[in-house]
Amino acid sequence: MYRDGKIYMGLAGDQQVTMQLNMSNRHGLIAGASGTGKTITMKTMAESFSDAGVPVFLCDVKGDVSGLAAPGVSSESMEKRIDKFGIRDSFQYKSYPVCFWDIYQENGHPVRATVSDMGPDLLSRILGLTPAQEGVLNIVFRIADDKGLLLIDLKDLRAILNYVSEHREEYAPTYGNMSPQSVGGILRALLPLENQGGDLFFGEPALDILDWMRTGQDGRGIINILDSVKLVQNPSLYASFLLWMMAELFERLPEAGDMEKPKLVFFFDEAHMLFADAPKVLVQKIEQVVKLIRSKGVGIYFVTQSPGDIPDSVLAQLSNRVQHALRAYTPAEQKAVRVAAQSFRANPAFKTEDVIMELGVGQALTSFLDEGGVPTMAQLTAIICPQSLMGPVEDGIRRSLMAGDGMAKYDQFFDRESAYEILEAQRELEEKEKALAEERARFEKEKAAFEKQKEKEAVAAQKKKERAAERRKNQIERSLISTGAQVLKRGIMNTLFK
Repeated sequence: MYRDGKIYMGLAGDQQVTMQLNMSNRHGLIAGASGTGKTITMKTMAESFSDAGVPVFLCDVKGDVSGLAAPGVSSESMEKRIDKFGIRDSFQYKSYPVCFWDIYQENGHPVRATVSDMGPDLLSRILGLTPAQEGVLNIVFRIADDKGLLLIDLKDLRAILNYVSEHREEYAPTYGNMSPQSVGGILRALLPLENQGGDLFFGEPALDILDWMRTGQDGRGIINILDSVKLVQNPSLYASFLLWMMAELFERLPEAGDMEKPKLVFFFDEAHMLFADAPKVLVQKIEQVVKLIRSKGVGIYFVTQSPGDIPDSVLAQLSNRVQHALRAYTPAEQKAVRVAAQSFRANPAFKTEDVIMELGVGQALTSFLDEGGVPTMAQLTAIICPQSLMGPVEDGIRRSLMAGDGMAKYDQFFDRESAYEILEAQRELEEKEKALAEERARFEKEKAAFEKQKEKEAVAAQKKKERAAERRKNQIERSLISTGAQVLKRGIMNTLFK
């Protein structure tokens, strides 16, 4: 609940526990075992930020955060909690301005990015390419730029890879050698990303990250909920999305310094899924973002079971902390409890390590930065109740909100002319030219054969004519010889009988 420029988190005894709005971009951690109230705390914070006019982004990995879009329901236990926190005059069950998103386009507006937005470096790391393959991919992107070929979706990338492989000898003097084996390795590495839904993520219209930084007509921040139930089961696509999102934030947001309130607050629920088996590049990018994005006015909050789920380099940057109960049945769990306790500023009134294991549902140890940026002592806090629905929202409400949230511009996929279409048209033209050349060659061959046959027939006719002439000549000669013999014979006879 947002009151008087502060986020009211709950009660420590009879003392109100608040989080300073101008310190909330120093990031935070919400930790605790399953069923101890982490999601309630996250929803309460998200509601408060929204009331303060701060846009929020949530990764909903369990499907139970969508209830922010509907008002809560009164119950006996809720009414008792409202009285307990002394908020009867200001508390009301209400819905919040929510915008639903879903990379798989099932429970929200599509989230898309282009291959060019991702770039060869991030894409190489997501795909786990070797240095040689990464070098080839950089060359491929450079050739695409030089030829004016847009790389929008994965079929564009496949098309340019195949094109460059076929023409590698032509490009080698300018860009360097590109082995078919490296190109083949890149194409194989694309398969898992495609199978996980990469063909849905890469495309247009690409999301404008500033559309996550809107406020409603009543001044409340829009709460953007990304349906991640299916997404977190596909690590390559999840990493692709997160890397793109963080790169976009870095590139698009200017330095802001200290602000009265954040421009945007992110909540990553079940953060252990974010770091477990994540590509090294993703962990490095998260570390970089957490360290530097505060100055751009963005706050990041990780929600997980144990602080040990978060890398130390990231954990050290999380200044606002809410620690729900942890159970310690094994040596490893006992160590996790000690680590969690050591991360709080000690309170002489109790032993932090013992309290963490004794917390009930809805209770937490809290420590927030004060107005001077100094962490407060750990306080045993009863967390305030949310005003929205505790549970998933009805599908009808979801669809109704999607129809009126102004983000329908992302629903209609379009596929403009890009590398695939241009190279496909070029390939078809080359095939037509090849077929025409083959037809021309066939025609010339047939023509030559015809001319040769005509020449052969002419030669044969000439020879026949010559033979006929020779026969006629012979006949004439024989005839002349015969006629001469007769004349000679007649002369002789005339002489003898004269």
